[in-house]
Amino acid sequence: MVRCTFYGAVRTVTGSMHLVEAGGARLLLDCGLFQGPRAQAAEINGRFPFPPSTLDAVLLSHAHLDHCGNLPTLVSAGFRGPIYCTPATQDLAALVMHDSAKIQQQDAHSVNKRLRQGERPVQPLYTTADVDRAIGRLTGVAYGTPVQVGTARITFANAGHILGSAITVVEADGRVLGFTGDLGRSNTLLLRPPATPPALDVLITESTYGDRTHEPYDTAVPRLGDAVRQTVARGGVVMIPAFAVDRTQDITYALYHLGAAGLAAAVPAFVDSPMAVSATQIYRRHPESLNDALRAELERHDDPFGSTTIRYIREIEESKTLNSRTDPFIVIATSGMCESGRILNHLSRHIGDPRAALLIVSFQAANTLGRRLADGVSPVHILGETYDVRLEVKALPAFSGHADGSEVLAWVRKIPRVGHVYCVHGEEAQSLALAQRLAAAGYAVDVPTRGQTVEV
Repeated sequence: MVRCTFYGAVRTVTGSMHLVEAGGARLLLDCGLFQGPRAQAAEINGRFPFPPSTLDAVLLSHAHLDHCGNLPTLVSAGFRGPIYCTPATQDLAALVMHDSAKIQQQDAHSVNKRLRQGERPVQPLYTTADVDRAIGRLTGVAYGTPVQVGTARITFANAGHILGSAITVVEADGRVLGFTGDLGRSNTLLLRPPATPPALDVLITESTYGDRTHEPYDTAVPRLGDAVRQTVARGGVVMIPAFAVDRTQDITYALYHLGAAGLAAAVPAFVDSPMAVSATQIYRRHPESLNDALRAELERHDDPFGSTTIRYIREIEESKTLNSRTDPFIVIATSGMCESGRILNHLSRHIGDPRAALLIVSFQAANTLGRRLADGVSPVHILGETYDVRLEVKALPAFSGHADGSEVLAWVRKIPRVGHVYCVHGEEAQSLALAQRLAAAGYAVDVPTRGQTVEV
């Protein structure tokens, strides 16, 4: 019997975490950071609903913060087993977790400066030392290479979402369980399409865009070029909040090729994120997830991420010089949901300028600044100040790295057999919508609740 308990990213999109008991082993699928209101996030991230010391292994699908970001807390709370992931995820997760620790320290310092007398100081969830202990447990496993935990056999297959992302397949006790992590699309700029797993008794699938249909991916680059040209023509700055991992590389790849083809305005472009600079270097070191076209470019020593035409900025002082520019330019900066990082400095400088544009190229979770801007909210609060929103906000959803409802259904149909599907990692409406589509196609499907256990 295989038992699965759903603990995170259930009827929401953050904090991915599910406990699988199979083959005499206790396996944790992901250990992501829950992102939400401060008090709620502290409660969920700081306490585990099981003793971490009882886990035999963690199976990490990929390196986004909502999937790997609470591993340091898990290790600090007593977990002593291996954290299996692909080699690319091993490199990226180290980068993401260190950045998370840095942001937590900065946020705690900022909050504590505003405390009233008698209020308890805020502490970061974890430190860089905690991150280093978690990194020491990361164990890289190539796609298709099985590992054994108890009598459970675990294999990773390409998920096509970000570099190193994996579909996890667990075989034990005569049952086969599959977990998408985050599922990518079939025709992206950088990555190979998602692999098809074997026949499954249980499929746990993401449902981030379960009720939507994306624009075709081949419209993404032309729409980006149009948005840049229109903004530059009116003398505005183009701001692109982008996750440091994958979306930044998508955008720099697109801008480089638009420029090479003479289809983008000839203005300065900057990647203003130390983390994105490091992530791009990791992409160059791991061709195993990349599609044939990009691998060929790298083998020819071409410049697919625009390192000779786009300035990559690490130092904060150089970042600050962008605020003194009066000419049009493009800046790509983290965070992707406008919740922290250098994008906030650029927004505070240009949000009141009707010539400027904010291009939304990533998923924006509920209760984030990016979501409020995408929804047309004004005024908004940035770094403790209130601003009226006068710039143009334009969504480019074709850049999404998540499969939409139709794409998930098409991928599921390729699997030889699926016994039961559980929809997770989506806001409730999206998970329920995907479940309805799967049910209409003849699949047994449920949307679990937090803490629910199922047996197969």
